[in-house]
Amino acid sequence: MDKKCSREESSWLAVEEASPYTGKKASIGNPRRWSSTANAMLVALIMTIPPILFIFSGHLDAPAVWIKSTVAGLGARAESSKKDVLLGGLLLPGFDEQSCASRYQSVYYRKNMTRSPTPYLISRLRQQEALQRRCGPGTEAYRRASDRLRSGEKDVGTVDGCSYLVLLSYRGLGNRILATASAFLYAMLTDRVLLVDRGKTTGDLFCEPFPETTWLLPLDFPLQGYKDLGEDAAESYGNVTLRNETGDSSEHRFVYMHLDHAASLSSKLAYCDDHRQFLHRVQWVVMRTDGYIAPSLFLNPAYQQELDRMFPRKDSVFYIISRYLLHPTNDVWGMVTRFYSSYLKSADERLGIQIRVFVQDDKPVQHILDQILACTSQEHLLPGVLPSAGGSGSGGAPRPPPTAGGRSKAVLVTGLNGWYHDSIREMYWRSASANGEVVSVHQPSREEHQRFFHRMQDMKALAEMYLLSMTDKIVTSGWSTFGYVGAALGGLTPYIMIKPENHKVPDPPCKWAMSMEPCAQGPPYFECTRKEVDKILDTGNLVPHVRACEDMSWGLKLTEPISEKDV
Repeated sequence: MDKKCSREESSWLAVEEASPYTGKKASIGNPRRWSSTANAMLVALIMTIPPILFIFSGHLDAPAVWIKSTVAGLGARAESSKKDVLLGGLLLPGFDEQSCASRYQSVYYRKNMTRSPTPYLISRLRQQEALQRRCGPGTEAYRRASDRLRSGEKDVGTVDGCSYLVLLSYRGLGNRILATASAFLYAMLTDRVLLVDRGKTTGDLFCEPFPETTWLLPLDFPLQGYKDLGEDAAESYGNVTLRNETGDSSEHRFVYMHLDHAASLSSKLAYCDDHRQFLHRVQWVVMRTDGYIAPSLFLNPAYQQELDRMFPRKDSVFYIISRYLLHPTNDVWGMVTRFYSSYLKSADERLGIQIRVFVQDDKPVQHILDQILACTSQEHLLPGVLPSAGGSGSGGAPRPPPTAGGRSKAVLVTGLNGWYHDSIREMYWRSASANGEVVSVHQPSREEHQRFFHRMQDMKALAEMYLLSMTDKIVTSGWSTFGYVGAALGGLTPYIMIKPENHKVPDPPCKWAMSMEPCAQGPPYFECTRKEVDKILDTGNLVPHVRACEDMSWGLKLTEPISEKDV
């Protein structure tokens, strides 16, 4: 210790060493200055209300900061200890946190889970993990199955008790994430190992979800030309079932399921397959989809009992699956946490605004900005602004805003174009908010144009989806899979801006969604028990928990029946 320190500094240092947080006795400074009674009084003083620390800090800044930060640190650790990093058993312990920090850290950046996994779902996840380890890449079972596929052997069934679902997802990242979650649910329902075609970016975006194995399709996958399969393929489900009324799959070494949003009705018959007569005989199934197909699976009577046990609440399917399956890599997670800590963490409230504009060249348009402002005003998500003090060009003094307790609101804007962000930010820069809130507006990136399977753009997009999931309330654009994912990852029921027509702001400009579930944009329109593809039905009326989407009348969405919704 520097012997030239002042008596005041020496006294504060002695208090630091006597603090109950260090467990040490006073050993610095003159011990005769400090009786045990005085020590006790100072310890009590340190642990009292923050205003006392503030008074001291005016004179002795460094020691006061030390005490304040120590107390704050203990409070943060106490709060952190309440967090369940395993999410009620949804996640397994034992993964190397350094290799995938988001797996166990994301819980500290979000609210507690709004829906809990059921014990039955947890048991089914453990079964799926065991299946992935026993039959996945690198095992003898996978090698034998690959050899049979390569040789063209048919009618092999589920040899070794292993069958496989290969996912081909495409289009934008939001589409691919929704497809991945849906495919995982389908794999669990049908006892198949999920193997995801890695494309160009999957390995850069997500950690491995299953212990001691991989979910990535090996680069030496033996099926030639599988990425070029389409509805016209001989192995397409629709073609196979139309040619073979008996449902005998023994003539095929694999079956291709084409479940694009615009797939034909015959291809969508795959949603109704009960796996007792056809697909269970095929060891390899290749699925191509570009969206969220989970609601369509709930229409199949063969799956309803199992789905009811997994998800007694139907408004949480993607939310729970994503918490289990989708963990950003360290590179992406670093982008998330750095931005959150810099711009969002300290705000009293965080609002997410996700903007997707379906116009040529993604150019900014005034009516979209008007719609955003109308929605946030209607739903009291953003405050209005005060008029200028003396009118335009008057040069009058700025009008002081009313006091509102110093509340702050951080607005996270995501979108390809930066004009909307700049316009909202300038509005609060030029004028004070009417209620005295301090509004800050932030946008992580502005890519201008969407590029599919572009590594860095996909990483930024995923980071922004996770940042949206960390907000308290969220406004999303209708028809946007990016918005579906951002809201559902965080368990947030969004305010959905209806897609404008004729360049006019819709009335109302947005609607509060019936649930946080994404919309299935290309569902089937027939009843599975009859499979009458020539008879179009309103499938939203078949079961009470599958209804038409708010933003897309022909889409389907999972929700809780109205009578069972929380008030």
